[in-house]
Amino acid sequence: MSRTAHKLAALTVLAALGACDKPGGDPARQYGPNPYLPEPKQFLLPPMSVPNAVGWTVGQTPSTSAGLKVQALATGLLHPRTVYTLPNGDILVVEGNSPGTEPYRPKDFIQGKVKARAGAAAKGGNRITLIRDANGDGKPEMRTVFLDHLHSPYGVALVGDTLYVANTDAIMAYKYTTGATRISGPGVKLTDLPAGPIDHHWTKSLAVSSDGTKLYVGVGSNSNITENGFAAEDGRARIYEVDRQSGAMRPYATGTRNPTSLAVDPKTGRLFAVVNERDEIGPDLVPDYLTMVQEGAFYGWPYSYWGQHVDVRVHPQRPDLVAKAIKPDYGLSSHVAPLGLAFSQGETLSPVFANGVFVGEHGSWDRSPLNGYQVIFVPLVNGRPAGNPIPVVTGFLAPDHKSVRGRPVGVALDRTGALLIADDVGNVVWRVSAAGSGG
Repeated sequence: MSRTAHKLAALTVLAALGACDKPGGDPARQYGPNPYLPEPKQFLLPPMSVPNAVGWTVGQTPSTSAGLKVQALATGLLHPRTVYTLPNGDILVVEGNSPGTEPYRPKDFIQGKVKARAGAAAKGGNRITLIRDANGDGKPEMRTVFLDHLHSPYGVALVGDTLYVANTDAIMAYKYTTGATRISGPGVKLTDLPAGPIDHHWTKSLAVSSDGTKLYVGVGSNSNITENGFAAEDGRARIYEVDRQSGAMRPYATGTRNPTSLAVDPKTGRLFAVVNERDEIGPDLVPDYLTMVQEGAFYGWPYSYWGQHVDVRVHPQRPDLVAKAIKPDYGLSSHVAPLGLAFSQGETLSPVFANGVFVGEHGSWDRSPLNGYQVIFVPLVNGRPAGNPIPVVTGFLAPDHKSVRGRPVGVALDRTGALLIADDVGNVVWRVSAAGSGG
C-alpha cells in the first residue's frame, strides 16, 4: 500500500471511531476546585471533532455579555497569538505558529490534518506588529511591523528598557525606547529553551516577577502522554524561573503538561498559569485548569492528573511522584484549550469584572459537543479563583457548531481597561469595552 493510501485509510478509521464515540457531558460540572472526573476510556485512535474554519464575514463580530461592546482593533494579521500593552499604551501583537516538524507517528499526521481544518495550520507572521491607539477610541492611528524575522514567537514582556521575546527555542532581549515604532537590532540571547526536533508544544509563555528581577517561562511537553519517549521530555512540561541578569534558569514548577499562559497577580505578586491537560481518554478527561503556581510543586504530568488520579498509559509508573502531585486550584472543563490569561483592572469594563481573571479558551478539537471557543471571567476570592465562570465573549462558533469564525488566544487589557483578544482564525484583534464608553 502506498504512503498516501495508508494516510487515507487511517483517516477513514479515525472518522469511523469518532462517529461511534459517546458525547461528553455538561462542561459546567467540571468548572471549579472539584471537577467531575469520570472513568477514563481507551481508544485505538481517539475520536476527533473539529469545525471548519470559515472566518468572519464583513460586519460580523463576536457576541459580548450585557453592558459590553466589541469592535475590530486590527484585521488581516498573520495568526495573532499574543497581545501585550506597553506602558505608553502601544499594543504589541505577536504573530506566530509552529516552526513545523515532521510527524513522529502516523497519529501525529492524522491529528495535524484534522486540526488544520480549524485553522491551526495557518501561516504565522514570525513577527510582532505594533498598534497605536493614542486616544483610546479603538480606531488606531498607526500600525507597523515592530520586530520581525523571529522564530515562532509567543511570549513577550517589557522590563525597563529591555523587551523580552520568547521564541520557541530561546528568550531574546532587545533594547527598547519608549515610543519606538520599530526595533531593527538583532537582539541578544538570554537563554536557550527546549525546542526541536519534535517541538510538539512549541509555544513559550512569558511573565515577569513583581520585582522585575525574574522571568517565568512556560514550556509544554513534547507529546500527549510520553508516547515519543521519556528522552524527548527532557526539560519539558514545566514552568521555569529565569534570572533576568544572568539567564540562569531553574524549574519553578513541574508536571504542568502545557502551561500556555502565565500572569502575575498585580495585588499579591503570585504567579498564575493556565494549563492544557492530556487528551485521548475521553471527552470529559482531563479538565484543563487555572492555578496559582506553587513554587517547587509537582502537578502530576505524565504520571497522574488532578492530584493522584493515575494515568495507566505511562510506563514505568512513578508512585513516589504521584504521591507528591498536588491538585490545581480551578478546573476549566475538558479540552477547552485555555491559551490566554489576564488579570482584570478594577471596574473599567463592569463592576462584575472588578476582581478576577479573563481566560481565552481556544476550543476543543477532540470532544463532542465542542467545548470552549470563548473568553470567560473567573472571579478571585482572597486571591484564589472561586465561583462560577462568567462568559464574556462568545459567538466564535457558528450556531450549527460545524464551522468556526474565530478562535480566541491571548488576552490583555489596554491602557483604558478595554479587553483585547487575539483571534488566530479570524486574524483579528478584538477590543471589548463598556457599552457606554467613547471607545
